[in-house]
Amino acid sequence: MESRQSSIYRITILGSIVNLLLVGLKFIAGVLGASAAMIADAVHSLSDLLTDFIVLIFVKISGKPADEDHPYGHGKYETLATTIIGMALLVAGAMLMAQGVEKIIAIFQGQQIVVPGTIALWAALISIALKELIYQLTIRVAKRVKSEAVAANAWHHRTDALSSIGTAIGIGGAIILGDKWAVLDPIAACVVSIFIILAAARLLRDAVGELTEHRLPEEVEQKIRDIVSEDADLQQLHHLRTRQVGNVYSINMHLRMPGDTSLNNAHYHSWKLEQRLRAAFGENTIINIHIEPFKVNGEYVHD
Repeated sequence: MESRQSSIYRITILGSIVNLLLVGLKFIAGVLGASAAMIADAVHSLSDLLTDFIVLIFVKISGKPADEDHPYGHGKYETLATTIIGMALLVAGAMLMAQGVEKIIAIFQGQQIVVPGTIALWAALISIALKELIYQLTIRVAKRVKSEAVAANAWHHRTDALSSIGTAIGIGGAIILGDKWAVLDPIAACVVSIFIILAAARLLRDAVGELTEHRLPEEVEQKIRDIVSEDADLQQLHHLRTRQVGNVYSINMHLRMPGDTSLNNAHYHSWKLEQRLRAAFGENTIINIHIEPFKVNGEYVHD
């Protein structure tokens, strides 16, 4: 079976080849077709290309095993890559919005703009098809290898497809309706920028939550509790602490057993629990289980 890192490299390189072709196509079509929306779309594709390189670099680092300086592994580098991608998307969206608004204001102040050419429309339609295809392929790999960075990159592809849809509508409307509706081109660029900014906000929210040690989702923690409850000898789960390290879950918990339980027996039950948790969440799951005797009225009970 193909390794996790190889899968990520393969799909990211494929995406970068498509992005490189689209950057050239969109810039040429934007210039020849006199389309601000298409040039803005080309900038978005260029940011896609840059984030492909970020994924390739940081996923390689995050795949390194734990060492003396990083006892929990290097998974947070993948989260850092997601953060950089989100920031790149946010900046690209803000720039596109500013350019679109500036052009709309200029038009309402009497400035004339040229109706985009059909070459720009064809470039937008080609981009929609290619980027949606790359999104579907990339998100499939992201789910299989459980990579937030790859998922972020997939959404970067999806936002490029969305931007091209907006571009196609704006350019097509301007071409069909004529000079008086040429303003549809920069309006489309503004609509596209909103999609980009929203996608960036979602990525940054998730990445910052992980970097600041936000707990795992409630449904994951409930699944942990259900797995613990499968062993009747392990009771009174408390101090459950969870977080995510790259694509790996980290789980810490306290459990209670009868005070006369032998060390061997306590170790056996905690080891079996670790096996069940790793079966549910992956072999690399970081697990720390603290066993202590029962308490009654706040006091430990030693049978």
